[in-house]
Amino acid sequence: MAIRILKRFFETTDQVLDDIKRTGFWPTTLIAPASPELPLHWHDCEVHTYVIAGSTWTLDGVTGERVAMEPGDKLVIPAGVLHAEGDTPAPVTYIVALPEPRPFGEFLTLLPPETAPASVG
Repeated sequence: MAIRILKRFFETTDQVLDDIKRTGFWPTTLIAPASPELPLHWHDCEVHTYVIAGSTWTLDGVTGERVAMEPGDKLVIPAGVLHAEGDTPAPVTYIVALPEPRPFGEFLTLLPPETAPASVG
């Protein structure tokens, strides 16, 4: 299983919120500051990320593909899938949706590659 990036998935915030409502996930806003590339990591739950402003790229740890992300794109990261967010020269604004409400600091924990479930990557 690999990450999915849906290019030009939405045009308005209302479309994002409608999509999140269909999934039953819980949304929050993240404004990520300019930063270097993050290391390869995984999360313990599926994550849906919608790029609202700014641009970056994501590395799929399963396929090795690096995909640019810009406003209007949706990223789906299945639980346990290795990935890395790219460097950002300027802040990027996201709406991030998780399957259950949880403290954002807990979700942002970057779980190391060597502990990833073997079945996903």
